[in-house]
Amino acid sequence: MRRSSFSPEPDCAIAQSLAVVGDPWELLIVRDLARGLDRFDLLAESLRISRKVLTERLVGLMDSGIVERTAYQARPTRYAYRLTARGQALLPVLVALQDWGDRWLLGDGELTGTNDASEPPAHRLHELVGRRIPPDLLLPATSRGGAPIDVVDPDARATVVFGFPATGRPTPLPDDWGAIAGAHGCTLENKLFSEKYDEFRAAGIAVHGVSTQRPDEQRAFADLEQIAQPLLSDTDLTLAAALRLPTFRAGGLERLKRFVLIVGADRVVRAVRYPVTDIPDAVDWALSTA
Repeated sequence: MRRSSFSPEPDCAIAQSLAVVGDPWELLIVRDLARGLDRFDLLAESLRISRKVLTERLVGLMDSGIVERTAYQARPTRYAYRLTARGQALLPVLVALQDWGDRWLLGDGELTGTNDASEPPAHRLHELVGRRIPPDLLLPATSRGGAPIDVVDPDARATVVFGFPATGRPTPLPDDWGAIAGAHGCTLENKLFSEKYDEFRAAGIAVHGVSTQRPDEQRAFADLEQIAQPLLSDTDLTLAAALRLPTFRAGGLERLKRFVLIVGADRVVRAVRYPVTDIPDAVDWALSTA
């Protein structure tokens, strides 16, 4: 339901946007659709709101072209909901809002590339254990000629997904990078996973590294350092939004904080390593746990 008392300024894009997604429930619905909760009952259970309110907000989001629905069952008709291209374009907004809340509302305002195990971002990541990663999460990769690949390798018995903030080759890192706790070690982490890549593959385990760097930056880095595992580019923050991954903003970009996930062939997260304070130990942990 639209807010009848709010009349947005015609030339202000912020005001116009708030007229569409200014209600908290609307952004939370977008959040949950990005997480793969595409059925009405799943959304109602996650949001804990009345069916009437949820129906009103879904209708409003469909009227705004942010959400669309398709029937998956007849008699009675039931629908699955998904984000349109316009809705997908809101994901960086959600990730930036989450980052702001983690830093300024749930944290002490310090810019950091990691968290203590007791902090909310760590709790959020560890709550992924037992949850299913949404299907068809395809990201551009350094393998297969740069074509998008699934975050979870369908041919492996398990997939190790490790996130890292950014590498400094070939693109220089921001000037203040050295002052950001937890930001160091991305090249080391990639090289250590690469050195054990054959051991992972021999055990039927896929390894995917992911950052928010551009595909061309990742390919250049992989070539320079002879990185064996595919690197996936989450520039649109699709994966970050789907898993509510912790991020920090540096050099004008949202960066993933360092994490390791073990995901089964059924797409269910089996184990999480976060925070990652000892990179060599985290690599060994991934090999022994997957």
